[in-house]
Amino acid sequence: MAPPSIRLFNTMSMQKEPLEPLVPGEVKVYVCGPTVYSYIHIGNARTFTSFDVVVRYLRYRGFKVTYVRNFTDVDDKIIKAAHETGEAPVALASRFVEAFREDVHALHLREPDVSPRVSETIPEIVALIQTLVDKGYAYEAKGDVYFEVDKDEDYAKLSKRNLDDLCQGERVQPGELKRQPLDFALWKAAKPGEPSWDSPWGKGRPGWHIECSAMSEKFLGRTFDIHGGALDLIFPHHENEIAQSESATGQTMAKYWMHCGFLDLEGAKMSKSLGNVVRLRDALGKVDAEALRFFFLSTHYRHPLTFGEKSLQDAEGRMEYFYETLRKVDERVTGKDFAKGPLHGDPSRFLTEFESAMDDDFNTAGALGALSGLFGLMNELTDKPPVKDKALVGRTLQALREQVREMSRVLGVFEDDPGAWLLRRRDRAVRERGIDVAEVERLLAERTAARAAKDFAKADEVRGALKALGVDIMDTPAGTSWKVAAPVA
Repeated sequence: MAPPSIRLFNTMSMQKEPLEPLVPGEVKVYVCGPTVYSYIHIGNARTFTSFDVVVRYLRYRGFKVTYVRNFTDVDDKIIKAAHETGEAPVALASRFVEAFREDVHALHLREPDVSPRVSETIPEIVALIQTLVDKGYAYEAKGDVYFEVDKDEDYAKLSKRNLDDLCQGERVQPGELKRQPLDFALWKAAKPGEPSWDSPWGKGRPGWHIECSAMSEKFLGRTFDIHGGALDLIFPHHENEIAQSESATGQTMAKYWMHCGFLDLEGAKMSKSLGNVVRLRDALGKVDAEALRFFFLSTHYRHPLTFGEKSLQDAEGRMEYFYETLRKVDERVTGKDFAKGPLHGDPSRFLTEFESAMDDDFNTAGALGALSGLFGLMNELTDKPPVKDKALVGRTLQALREQVREMSRVLGVFEDDPGAWLLRRRDRAVRERGIDVAEVERLLAERTAARAAKDFAKADEVRGALKALGVDIMDTPAGTSWKVAAPVA
């Protein structure tokens, strides 16, 4: 069978290229993970969700994927945060590793195959630095070791930046011993109160960039297929990774470079330095996790995405629509045998459209468009079927429901029981809106009695009373259910 024709945008070439793995049928992926000095924000979450879907889709398409995402647990920011809290840096980092895992698990991210930590990769880091020193690409200065950028003729080939311009914007900071402003630290001499390890240059700790070079080589080899991260990592982090890895090995570090676009807060770029960040766990306290994931996927991963209250409400509304549809379909077809036979129309076209969108640089927005068309047909077949053959309708709904499951494996949404999801959504909305559930149930019972007595005027009056409370009711063959009405704009 021919491999799928996936194309992805390569930041290195600035164009879409066919995915042709180094080893046919296998894809090795490295994504820069969090620096664990605090809780991650929604911008981080968008990046990790995007690559979670990339990995899911590659596996769905039959590739054997090795997925590595690291933890930076040795860093200046961690040391500073630990000093402020009075914790040991290692303890603080471990605490936030666990917090990260809790947060991304809630967002339905699957665990990578390997999640290495800097503190567990020191021997490989030291060996890589020693190679760079031996080859003349790095130099030692009073216990520090720096990479000498002038020795790398291809430096800035990823970011396409002009070195003269870069030099004008850089300064040697007080206490730094590097020869040129663009040189960057591979090893930092130990300071009192900081974690440190033995090395040929004395006690110290790794610089930021060297860690990913060492960890990717350890678990994926000197050359691997896809290196990913957020757009702001192109320079200097990924540029420096390339410089040190390729100088040490003489080989290309990664064949494809993928970068996720920025997430804005109502039009302003989110930045910890500016103080305008939303932590993922705070967002999950206000919006359903699947709805937040759906929001992330509603825009192509390379494009900017604006985060705001209205966009989250819209995402929750769409998720509610999808789950209500799935509940109706499940009530209609679960456990039913409609016998073999033809289907209505060509329901397989939706999966074809889905795969076509995902094959084109993992276009989740296009994939969700195909999914929306599928749900539209499911609603038509359950509410106003265009044919009278119930078995034909049932078989088609079952086929469509199975396609939803296939797409869900990739997108990480609609994996919950529809009734359970809708109940959680309702319970949270009830708390937020202060709705008296006992009063709702009393009015529903009153309406049911009125309908049984064929007092439809009374039933309509009760429906109006429920509407005034902020409640919508739905009459289905399985009975009457209710939900909290969408807030009035």
